[in-house]
Amino acid sequence: MELKNDERIDDLHRKGYKIIQNTQKFCFGIDAVLLTGFSGVKDKENVLDLGTGTGIIPILLEAKTKGSHFTGLEIQEESVEMAVRSVELNCLEDKISIIQGDIKEAVKLFPLSSFDVITSNPPYMNNNNGIKNNLQPKSIARHEILCTLEDVIKNAASLLKVGGRFYMVHRPSRLPEIIVTLKKYKLEPKRLRFVHPYINKEPNMILIESVRHGKPLLKVEPPLIVYKSVGEYTDEIYEIYGYNR
Repeated sequence: MELKNDERIDDLHRKGYKIIQNTQKFCFGIDAVLLTGFSGVKDKENVLDLGTGTGIIPILLEAKTKGSHFTGLEIQEESVEMAVRSVELNCLEDKISIIQGDIKEAVKLFPLSSFDVITSNPPYMNNNNGIKNNLQPKSIARHEILCTLEDVIKNAASLLKVGGRFYMVHRPSRLPEIIVTLKKYKLEPKRLRFVHPYINKEPNMILIESVRHGKPLLKVEPPLIVYKSVGEYTDEIYEIYGYNR
């Protein structure tokens, strides 16, 4: 696989899969990996990842689950092209499709109520908050420039089957807004997990599962601790990553 300037190939530690990334644009973070560990995909289910970037979530979910087919939707042409090459690099063309398109127009790109599972690692920051990176791809990935939280949730709700599951990673500070918006679009929060960098630190991420037209009952799972000491992951994080220790 020929690489372009500033590109590299990273090992994903799952089934020998690898991913192409551009070190000057945007590389996937631990949040995407944790989301794949939190998301449940059953045998023969079809999955859509909204805002897939370079395809990390579909590739890891294909490696970890028995889902039938995985689709990644991404608006940035450069990321789409890189994701397509990563799919080809892993010989997954029959299992993963990468589609270029706008999350706000997702209901025009796919049939309504057609997916069993939808995942998203959306921009965390309101467009008016936070320091924007001068590199546009990073700004788009981190700030609600091209889509809002409501855009993501609204389209996920429309594309999920009744009883389908929506998995998202986000920031704890926006949890009230997330829950209100989920319920507005008939996505009932069912599981919630707080992610803490260290056991004695406040959470800096949340993982949340909701079900379309689900019954009200939210389970708060035990906290997920990332590091046991500086530079050393906890055993659960090593397991999620698939590292052999």
